[in-house]
Amino acid sequence: MKTFEELGLNSQVLRAVSDLGYSEPTPVQEGSIPPALDGKHVVACAQTGTGKTAAYVLPLMQNITRASRKRPVPHALIVVPTRELAAQVEKVARVVAQPSQYKVRSVVGGIKYKPQLERLARGVDVLVATPGRLIDLIDDKRIDLSQIQVLVLDEADRMLDMGFWPPMKKILGMIPADSQKLLFSATIGSEINKVVGTHMKGAVTVEIARKGETARQITETCMPVVFNQKADLLLALLESKSTGKTLVFTRTKRRADMVSRILGKNKIKNQAIHGDRNQSQRTRALGDFMKDRIDILVTTDVMARGIHVDNIDTVINYDVPVTPEDYVHRIGRTGRADQSGDAITFVAPEEISAFRDIEYLTKAVIPVSDLKGFAYNPERIVPAKDRKAVKKKAVPFSHRKGGGGRGRGRRR
Repeated sequence: MKTFEELGLNSQVLRAVSDLGYSEPTPVQEGSIPPALDGKHVVACAQTGTGKTAAYVLPLMQNITRASRKRPVPHALIVVPTRELAAQVEKVARVVAQPSQYKVRSVVGGIKYKPQLERLARGVDVLVATPGRLIDLIDDKRIDLSQIQVLVLDEADRMLDMGFWPPMKKILGMIPADSQKLLFSATIGSEINKVVGTHMKGAVTVEIARKGETARQITETCMPVVFNQKADLLLALLESKSTGKTLVFTRTKRRADMVSRILGKNKIKNQAIHGDRNQSQRTRALGDFMKDRIDILVTTDVMARGIHVDNIDTVINYDVPVTPEDYVHRIGRTGRADQSGDAITFVAPEEISAFRDIEYLTKAVIPVSDLKGFAYNPERIVPAKDRKAVKKKAVPFSHRKGGGGRGRGRRR
């Protein structure tokens, strides 16, 4: 393994490395920083918790040059999918920018527009943005992207999917064609490959994790259950097992609120965080979770992308995610920085196809775990032990009775 000095970073950036507390580069940093410093396009695929933010911020800060101190225009643009990720990226970028005195600003939705404009007017070298607010600034002619030298897409697969593609297409069309582009994600799909083919000729690919690979230190299990027993199973699981600091993922914002209310009624301290919560609510919920004031955060996939919270012990997929790539991102919230973690997925009969897609993507058979003493409804469907994860056409499920004990199975 090389040192940060051997990667080609200059003295100013090396000072920031020290300020960030890094002692040696992670594999994605070692693979990405040299080609990025050479000005090459980079597509990096690595598991969450492996230092991807520093892998692009460090070379970016060394590569950009301030064309004019008088013009408050950005020279680097980092686009991220969520407000929370924007805040974390901005925090790292400010540390790295301090020795060079570059100005780092962020613009995100859910926060008042005018104060952000006032900060931009004071000058910006590195802009961190969510797509919606950035498009607002572009449409209002409040931001000039003509001087962008480096574009970063963090959580690139999400940034380039159908939901974000219209604003991203507009943003890509407004930056100089010869700007350097750095794409970072835990998964690489067809959307990324299309952008690489069109906008990133000769890109260097840094693949630390193969497509769909999950961290070895995460223990993955599935718990087959009928849909209307999920709430009872969650309560029984939390009562019988110490799950520690826990993220509970739901498919929709409404279900996140529902699960949060059920936990609260059962005297379990928790908060919900999702896109319909205002920024102060989201900040407070995340802050309480990070400071251990609550042990359980119920969320949608807003928390699956790039959010760094130390020492998450357990991820519970209350609902199987819509896309298998989201599973990789969700469970990547635990098992970070070589720490161990548990990932538990509740699988209802209606979710079997989506669950099989996860096993197909990860090329792994996820073992079944039953909660001892829980009275499972016999209509649940349990994966067969001999199923093959890489063969989508297999029929690897069967009805199996379970249980005895608690579990009332009431509808919610």
